[in-house]
Amino acid sequence: MELENIVANTVLLKAREGGGGNRKGKSKKWKQMLQFPHISLCEELRQTTEKDYSSLCERQPIGRLLFRQFCETRPELRRCVKFLDAVAEYEVTPDERRKESGQELVDKYFDPKSEDHVPEVEDVMMAQCTERLQQEACKELFKDCTKLIHDYLSVAPFADYLDSMYYNRFLQWKWLERQPVTKNTFRQYRVLGKGGFGEVCACQVRATGKMYACKKLEKKRIKKRKGESMALNEKQILEKVNSRFVVSLAYAYETKDALCLVLTLMNGGDLKFHIYHMGEAGFDERRAVFYSAEICCGLEDLHRERIVYRDLKPENILLDDHGHIRISDLGLAVHVPEGQSIKGRVGTVGYMAPEVVKNERYTFSPDWWALGCLLYEMIEGQSPFQQRKKKIKREEVERLVREVEEEYSSKFSEDATSLCKMLLAKDPTERLGCQGGGASEVKGHPIFRSINFKRLEAGMLQVPFTPDPQAIYCKDVLDIEQFSTVKGVELEPKDESFYSKVSTGSVSIPWQNEMIETECFTELNVFYQDGTVPPDLDWRGQPSPPPKQGLLQRLFGRQDCCGNCSDSDEEPTRL
Repeated sequence: MELENIVANTVLLKAREGGGGNRKGKSKKWKQMLQFPHISLCEELRQTTEKDYSSLCERQPIGRLLFRQFCETRPELRRCVKFLDAVAEYEVTPDERRKESGQELVDKYFDPKSEDHVPEVEDVMMAQCTERLQQEACKELFKDCTKLIHDYLSVAPFADYLDSMYYNRFLQWKWLERQPVTKNTFRQYRVLGKGGFGEVCACQVRATGKMYACKKLEKKRIKKRKGESMALNEKQILEKVNSRFVVSLAYAYETKDALCLVLTLMNGGDLKFHIYHMGEAGFDERRAVFYSAEICCGLEDLHRERIVYRDLKPENILLDDHGHIRISDLGLAVHVPEGQSIKGRVGTVGYMAPEVVKNERYTFSPDWWALGCLLYEMIEGQSPFQQRKKKIKREEVERLVREVEEEYSSKFSEDATSLCKMLLAKDPTERLGCQGGGASEVKGHPIFRSINFKRLEAGMLQVPFTPDPQAIYCKDVLDIEQFSTVKGVELEPKDESFYSKVSTGSVSIPWQNEMIETECFTELNVFYQDGTVPPDLDWRGQPSPPPKQGLLQRLFGRQDCCGNCSDSDEEPTRL
């Protein structure tokens, strides 16, 4: 039986490493799978795509790159893009070098004699920025200038972009993005763990070689537990949130038996594993503070979308290959309508805030309480209101949460004790993060004085721990308890409406990031050096219809690959 686990792990590690060779996990037929349609096939997309500058040229990664390629063709637009890049670099410059970086920016882009001078920024605004730079080099110094540049780019230059071959190429990428997603889009690997409605396994996109985690929601299990609204809620929230610190939903599709959510693969294991199974329980304070800062950023991104998470605990915080964390499992997360509060006694015992335990109304306060519990557990190696492997009744844990102050050992510094106490205030109106400033209140605590949050949010800070790339940070295949067969439930045609709401295919931003990260964008997004229009973007060269086949050819001829069929020579061992 040990052999089965070794084989499963070996196959997964080989896939994670790119499978050997120079294709980096891509199928032999990957270029066929990602072949651009002729631009004439993208007319419906052109009509239905909202012409919004922010979405098309800033938020969507491929759209952003193509708009910048368009700007490169005009000197006045190229200067604007270079200025925006310089400001972005200034904002993530270490504190001690930021003033120097700001001065270089001012000299290069605000001086009328400079070849990179941006006349779109008003003289008054330039003077104000220059003056403020001498007083304090704050991260937001050029915020108004960048808004002005974006306002300028969003009018005439944006209109010209929409008439260019660069926007036509964007429509071709969008056409590929919207192609149907099925189980044949992926290769499947070993089971990594269990979700509420089915297994979670590793998978790989055939066309790009990108690795993901596939969370299976068994249709019969969902129906038996009446979990339709919970499953749809998790899918819609994952789709809505785009954060470096929250797992991303990249694809959603269905098979005959299951709905499948394809999510960011986090190879480094969860914090519970690292707190309790990697030597002495708990972390040193520097490591605990680093993870707390990243979790704070993740909560900020969720709360910005008015989503309260409600299930922050060590097993739901996962580490990626590089040692950064992401919040996972958004099954209990819920949207809080503007100006309203919600009620719901949900969460995990020991991490639920007093207001949740008492079934009172709340907005985002339970998440800051749970961050206090998690920070405490990372430092102490034990939860503040229950001891590991010691059974305490739920009622007793909830009494401790409501009434008893947590105790602090010598492991806690003065700053760590202070932050935990402020996050674990029993009264939510007195809790840090709940007094009107949200995440900025927490980020402003002295314990984070050494954290440059702009650099943290850009993934530029050094991590305190890097997972071993040759390790599999999860249980052995045979130790993961299998789900029992669901009996007494039949799927009906009326269930299809729910399935179609979940299985909606690719999600724009993660899909486009995948194309860029796996270098598919670079290899496929080719324009002619002399500026002539490629044949697939040339309206004069309409695609010719495929030649008609005779009866014998249709019956016996080998069909061309559709791009979704499997590569038998590349198929991994089925485990």
